[in-house]
Amino acid sequence: QVQVVESGGGLVQAGGSLRLSCVASGRSWSFDAFAWYRQAPGSQRELIAVISDGNTNYVDSVKGRFTIARDSAKNTVYLQMNSLKPEDTAVYYCKVNGRRGADLRFEYWGQGTQVRVSS
Repeated sequence: QVQVVESGGGLVQAGGSLRLSCVASGRSWSFDAFAWYRQAPGSQRELIAVISDGNTNYVDSVKGRFTIARDSAKNTVYLQMNSLKPEDTAVYYCKVNGRRGADLRFEYWGQGTQVRVSS
């Protein structure tokens, strides 16, 4: 019923940029908050950016380099990643908070998109 799909990952040189997209879809569902997580090989998944009610928050390691934004006309959120570093290499996941009517709420994860940054 609900789909969350990330795209935009790939291989980039250190100092380069990528823009990730997260699209949420579902009949009669509204999507209120989006978050980006990442998981490096052998590491725990970590929260890196959130957008909710027009407010944004970032983990310190990406602050000033990454920007999360929402398209006002679509259920789509972007993560603009600039000045990429090798330590940004990870699988990036989108998590969506959704609701249907006033009584149903959920969290749903996308499948992930791989980002690799070479030195």
